[in-house]
Amino acid sequence: MAYASFSQFLEALDQAGELQRVTTPVETDLVIAEWADREMKSPHGGKALLFEQPIVDGKISRFPVAINTMGSEKRMALALRLESIADLAQEIQLILKAKPPTDLREGWSLLKQGINLLHARPKHVKSAACQEVVHRFAERSTSDEVTLRELPILQCWPKDGGRFITLPNVHTRDPETGARNLGMYRMQVYDSQTTGMHWQVHKVGARHGKLYYERNERMPVAVTLGGDPAYTFAATAPLPDGLDEILFAGFVRKKSVELVKCLTNELEVPADVDFVLEGYVQPGETRPEGPFGDHTGFYTAVEDYPVFHLTAITHRREAVYPTTIVGVPPMEDFYLGSTSVRIFLPIFKMNFPEIVDMALPAEGVFHNLVFVSIRKQYPYQAFKVMHGLWGMGQMMFSKYIVVVDDDCDVQNTSEVLFRLCANTDPQRDSTIITNPSDSLDHAPTVQNVGSHMGLDATRKLPGEGYHRGWPELVRMNEETRKLVDALRCSRGR
Repeated sequence: MAYASFSQFLEALDQAGELQRVTTPVETDLVIAEWADREMKSPHGGKALLFEQPIVDGKISRFPVAINTMGSEKRMALALRLESIADLAQEIQLILKAKPPTDLREGWSLLKQGINLLHARPKHVKSAACQEVVHRFAERSTSDEVTLRELPILQCWPKDGGRFITLPNVHTRDPETGARNLGMYRMQVYDSQTTGMHWQVHKVGARHGKLYYERNERMPVAVTLGGDPAYTFAATAPLPDGLDEILFAGFVRKKSVELVKCLTNELEVPADVDFVLEGYVQPGETRPEGPFGDHTGFYTAVEDYPVFHLTAITHRREAVYPTTIVGVPPMEDFYLGSTSVRIFLPIFKMNFPEIVDMALPAEGVFHNLVFVSIRKQYPYQAFKVMHGLWGMGQMMFSKYIVVVDDDCDVQNTSEVLFRLCANTDPQRDSTIITNPSDSLDHAPTVQNVGSHMGLDATRKLPGEGYHRGWPELVRMNEETRKLVDALRCSRGR
């Protein structure tokens, strides 16, 4: 079942041998980030780290820092309470293919799927663990007040513009329809009560903000940290526009998300999170944000972004501060992205039945490089798949798409590169289009717009202008392979 708290998730990591506790005091200024970067680049993502005595401005924080908690395939599966990520993909595929049952067994299977979908609907509660301790900034009555300065927020890289909240789940609502959104947008700390709000022009948070700006109304915003890791996964997942992330989180965790109303605005947030930052964004107010060492592996430039004003911080009595760092891959975010691809592959296959598998290798830092294998049946089918993918949500940012045949393992980058080099004539097998590009991509001449390339590395058919016989790939026959397997086994190798 679902995790009742972020601490419970950390306990599960500990029991699985996936957590390293650091009991000595460690600085939040660069040192934790350097420690975590080395761990993330260890084989298979290393271990999750829990810094029990983080140092903020020379003082030990009352809140431990957890980092790299989802930085491996095993920890991603633990985060979502799965034996394997493939289990959730299979469940989504069954729901997509659901048909009226023909016998009792099929009826029971469909009923179980329906029960899982019922979990998607959130519940509303009046009290919550996330509000055990309350700090309202209109009532500055104690010297023990927790502000952003007291939270163990990291400075990740030497030339960053300051400390950044890197795992914020940002809650907003459409002022016209009431539709909610849960997104993840980094937040640069300016002072004890204000931050930047880095929602890029393509993001739903920015769209909600535009509607408030047009109405000249203050925009309520709530930011949650911690709680069930399913919330973080939902906030980062490439869901179709309009699909509620809170509903999706309920489906993933197989338990309804309990929501509680914020104390200083009308938004609702998950009741079991560790921290809630309540506040607002004022229409038209922006401030320079950055630089920031980003997932691209480069510092992103200073630009103006909206300003988030804090009106309250609420938190659990025993809260843990979750964070991450991004930079030159591989990093923790690679495993979040890879999990999304695996889980949502059935949806891609529903739109493109010829797709066999898909991969976003770490070197491509999400949008820069996509590998797709297909069962090719007709000429130029690879180009049809490329253009279709560029039209699907965040896939529009994909700078390079490489399409290979179904007998190529797209999870093996070396194998894909071999097919790319062997099977392509650059002029015949490439296409270049102009499309929206990631705001963080520094390469395009104009921000947010750039060229994308598709490469067809499949076997060529006669209708594709290829008039020679396509050669056969060199492979040993199965009989000899089995013979050598047996011989090696008999020798203990």
